[in-house]
Amino acid sequence: MFVGLDDHRNHLQAAVVDNEGTLLKEERIPNDADEIERFFADVDYAQIVIESSSAWYHIYEYLSKRYQVVSSNPLKTKAIASAKVKTDRLDAFTLADLLRGGYIAESYVPPRRIIELREMVRCRAGLVRIRTSLKNKIHGHLLMRGVKIERTPFSKTYVDKLRALHDYRIDEYLNVTEALNREIDQVSKKIMLEAKDDEYARLLRTIPGVGYYSALLIVSEIGEIERFPDSAHLCSYAGLTPSTHSSGGVTYHGNITKTGSRYLRWILTECTHSHIRTEPDSNMTRFYNRLVKKRGKAKATVAASVKLLKVIYWVMKEKRPYHSQEELLQRRI
Repeated sequence: MFVGLDDHRNHLQAAVVDNEGTLLKEERIPNDADEIERFFADVDYAQIVIESSSAWYHIYEYLSKRYQVVSSNPLKTKAIASAKVKTDRLDAFTLADLLRGGYIAESYVPPRRIIELREMVRCRAGLVRIRTSLKNKIHGHLLMRGVKIERTPFSKTYVDKLRALHDYRIDEYLNVTEALNREIDQVSKKIMLEAKDDEYARLLRTIPGVGYYSALLIVSEIGEIERFPDSAHLCSYAGLTPSTHSSGGVTYHGNITKTGSRYLRWILTECTHSHIRTEPDSNMTRFYNRLVKKRGKAKATVAASVKLLKVIYWVMKEKRPYHSQEELLQRRI
């Protein structure tokens, strides 16, 4: 049997088909472990496909203990994504039917440890984003009042001068910012410990410009490096390859695709800039400087990030530190 599950926050739409594509069973199930267990009570063996969404993982984890379960990439499952008539019942049946025919475009499901690392680094990124928003609100309020403070922003002296203004709005923003600082410090300590214990993170930290946080973020977003046959596939996964449109013998290359993890693209940009600052004589920095003169900083940064990601691929693939194979890496990329 083949089971299609169209999952939502509060319920699942399930459809079961046989080898001939005949609908055997369908039901709207509450998104609850007991109800899912009841539905599958009379299903001894089945292949199951779940449409990837915000609520898919706990269902996948629960069912994969008993069944062969795959996660469907909704963007690539065009029979559903581009359907003119789209209902939960039809989606569930179509998923089951595509699974029966072997036409499901699967999404990568990382191991539990990778997911936990990913949530840890994304938690820190989220806290930093909130803190940055609050700091921008303080800057905006100072600008509105015409107040200028000639100190390094949010240094101790700068904060003392902000407090001296006795503005309740600034004080409240500062109170929340200080609380966020404590939480960010706590999660940063956890990230550092994990990065010290992780083999790939230790290797990535040998690359100039890659620190504890960025190394663990890269490891968690890439997942298992063995699933990429070469560095070009990793760059495509990260969304750093140019989009291509070819028709009638004419080929047009546009902007990068920006598919995959935005966190990975962001941290690669940060690491690239850090590498350029700290290693002014490296091959990557010289490449960046040459390209800046021809194409500008934005395109040079993207191109240098691609080179950095290829270096990361070979460091992880061969489990060797950066400095021990720098010349070999440069020849390969």
